[in-house]
Parts: sequence; C-alpha cells; structure tokens
Amino acid sequence: MEPNILKRIFFDEHGHWDKFVRKNEGRIRANVLKEVAKFRDCGNPKNGFKLLVCEGCHDLRLVPYRCKGRFCTTCSCGETEEWSRLLEEEVFQVNHRHVIMTIDEGLRDIFLKHRHLLKEFMNEAVRIVKEYFEKKHKITPGIIAGLHTFGSKLNFNPHVHMLVTMGGMKKNGEWKSYDFVPFEMLRKQWQTVVLKLIRRNLNDQDKKQVQSRLQKAYSNNGEGFYVHAPKQKGNVKAQLGYIGRYMRRPAIAVNRIVDYDGEYVEFRYHDKTDGEEKTERVTVEEFIARLIRHIPDENFKTIRYYGVYSRRIKALCKKLVSLWQQTARKWIVRAKRMLSRRTWSERLREKTGHDPMTCPKCQCYYEYKGEVCPEDGQLTIKVALCSNSKAVLERMIRDVTGVEKQKEARKEKEAGKRAIKQVPSRQDGNKLHMPAV
Repeated sequence: MEPNILKRIFFDEHGHWDKFVRKNEGRIRANVLKEVAKFRDCGNPKNGFKLLVCEGCHDLRLVPYRCKGRFCTTCSCGETEEWSRLLEEEVFQVNHRHVIMTIDEGLRDIFLKHRHLLKEFMNEAVRIVKEYFEKKHKITPGIIAGLHTFGSKLNFNPHVHMLVTMGGMKKNGEWKSYDFVPFEMLRKQWQTVVLKLIRRNLNDQDKKQVQSRLQKAYSNNGEGFYVHAPKQKGNVKAQLGYIGRYMRRPAIAVNRIVDYDGEYVEFRYHDKTDGEEKTERVTVEEFIARLIRHIPDENFKTIRYYGVYSRRIKALCKKLVSLWQQTARKWIVRAKRMLSRRTWSERLREKTGHDPMTCPKCQCYYEYKGEVCPEDGQLTIKVALCSNSKAVLERMIRDVTGVEKQKEARKEKEAGKRAIKQVPSRQDGNKLHMPAV
C-alpha cells in the first residue's frame, strides 16, 4: 500500500519523526507520541487483518485493520464524512447558523501553554449563546460545538465553531423560530468571558506573566472579540453537511501539501487578510512541530452537544416536538429517524463508484472467511469459518510476521556450519591448514 505524503514526511528513510522525538525528549505530550505511533502502524497487517475470498476464482484478499486515530489523515477523513452524513439526518431540519467565536491573537499562546482551559473555553462560548435564547425568548436551542486549535498556516489559533438552531423548544414542546443574532452584545460578552476565564484558572505567578497580554487584548478590541454568524441560504440539508465537514476537518488536508523534497515541506493555505491562495515553505522539523500541537489531549472531545441536541435529552426533545406538531397541525420541524453507520465498503462504494467487495478478476463477490487479531503481542486467529480458512490464516500469519523467513535463515545458517565442520583439515609438518570461509 502506497503511503500518503504525510506518512512519508514523518517516517520515510530520513527518519524525521524519530529525530524530532530524540531532539525534544521529555517535551512532547504522551498522547502525541501515542497518536503518531498509531498513525505510523495504520494499515499494517501485523496489527490484525480480515480474510476475504472471492466466491468465483477464489482470489485471496487481506484487509488490514485501521488505527482509527485522531491524527491519522486516512481514518479521520473517513470519520468526518460519516459524521457529517449522520448529522444531516439526525438534527432538526430547520435553519441553523454557523457561529464562529475567536479571540485576540495575543492570547493564543496562553491556551497553548495551559491546554486545560480549552474545555471551559468551549463551554463558555456555548453558554453565552444558549443563555441569550433562554432569557430573551424562553426557549432551549440546539447547539453542536466544535473546537479548532489551528489556523490556515497551522499556527495555534483556538476558536469555536457552533451549529445553532435558529429557534428552539419551549417547555411544552412547542417549537419557536427566530432568526436574529445580536453580534454587538455577543462580542463584548465573549471578550469579558474569555478574560475572566484566564484570570480565574491561572495561579498568581502565571497571571503576572500574562497580565500585559490581557490588558492589550481588552484595549485593542473596543468592540469585543470577533463573532461571526452569517445567514445560511439554500438547501438546509446541504448546509448542515458542509458545516459538519468543516467543523470536524483535520488540521491539514493531504491535498494542501504541494511539495516535499526530504528537507522542506511546501503547503497551500488561504490568506484571510486578502482572500488569496498562497503557499509557505518550511523545514520538516517546523512542519511537524506545528502539526502535532493540534493533537488533542487524551479523551478530550473536540465536538460537544448542548441544549435540545444534548445526548441525554435529544430523543425526548424530538418526541415532544413531534407531538406538539401533531396537535397544533404545524409542520415546522422535521425530526428525522436515527441512522446507522455505514460499513467501510459502503463508504468506498459511494465515494468511488466501485464496490471493493467485487473481485476485479471475475466480477464475483468476496466472502468474509475470518480475521486475525493481536493478543499478548502475537497474532492469533479470532474467527475462522472453516478448516481451509484456518489453514490460510495460519499461513498468512507466518507470511506477515516473517516466521517462515526466519526459519529458513536459521536452517541455512545451520547447514553452513555443518558444511564447515565436515570439511577436513590437513597438516603439513608443523603448519595447520584450515579451509577458507
């Protein structure tokens, strides 16, 4: 399997990642090491695989397990597409606003150094919007929040994206629509909340170090921090799909990497100051340093659900709204059914137009025959549907792990030693002649 360009940058013959780890030993977060290691072994059959056999020509196909890591570009892109597809159907089919809340540039390094503030950073952003709807209109909106820590140049730029229903549910289940967002009020509130959040969670020594930055962030933003929530036009379902993919996208897409020559990486980015597409060329070490900053801490959820989309009450809210609509005979909200996740073959079939379960040789279908999983550091057969499948899986395990090659090498080595021992030595006078080896 041909590795993508990001994998080559990290793990090719130059060994950039290993050099980076040695140079920064003790300063890299444990979860970063864990996620990059998963990315490195993604698709490696030594971590387990499934056996598929064509029912027509009996062609064998080995499908390795994927890492499903948060840093892996292959896995994260697939998960993003699937998540946005489910989002299109599961949320209320009403108008939503894509609300973006950012902070002053001088405060970014504070959140980089004190990453534990990011969870409360998300919660406070949501609280401002949610409380506005609850106090002003006496309704509970639905909010899906996503944290981005990256800018277009891979710089550390924490900001919150929110998908907010333009309306909400009353206590009796009635749905009330509303389509106005008070930008000016939210901007000042957001500025106050962020500055208080930093002061509240830092100790005295850290507060002294950042006090000048806090004062500049307040004085340089007289109207408050930037809050943007453009009106959405067009098909609601298409809007939801686009915003969902945008919220959950990785720090950099592979197609943005323009060139890699072993020492430097050139990537494309969108400059928001003039709206033009530009490129930047940096060393591999700088590229890796920028990229791994955006790997979240372990168990940190970058996507969270609030209000009527809260996982605890989402089903109940849909039920209440549906009952109210039947009573009031007002079909304002379409609460769709829950969907099931697609398999990897279904996703590939829709994306490429080709069924990966169809044999390219005879056009028959592949059948699942078993799989192998690592257990106690060794590959073991987890499922084998028949004795033939078990025999094939055992042979594949030997091929993948190189057991047969090791045995053959040992046999050749032992045979060579026996041959040396069998060659007789001869003695002429006081000299001993040994065969050349």
